[in-house]
Amino acid sequence: MPRAQSKTAGRERMRKLRRRNKGYFGQRKNCRATAIDAFWRAGVYQYRDRRQRKRNFRSLWIMRINAAARLNGTTYGRLISGLKKMNSELNRQALASIAMHEPETFKALVAKVREQG
Repeated sequence: MPRAQSKTAGRERMRKLRRRNKGYFGQRKNCRATAIDAFWRAGVYQYRDRRQRKRNFRSLWIMRINAAARLNGTTYGRLISGLKKMNSELNRQALASIAMHEPETFKALVAKVREQG
């Protein structure tokens, strides 16, 4: 009995792999074994970096809030502590946005926190 061949299916699998790896450098886009390794490794990086992106943005927001708070004569820790005592619903993302785009509103917020504590 002759050996079964999967020319069409194999060709389609490789075509799909090439589409996924389009833009990769060198053999990573067209050599089957290297392309498969590159595809799986890219998936690992994507999975990891979806989580790291959340950490990076949170640290960016904290840096922006701290910089704006120091311009207004307080520190990040004192500001966050005061906001918690006031039962404020503002999260770090909103605070960073206010600090960047509406400095007068942020200044008023810092003054209110100072009054409370």
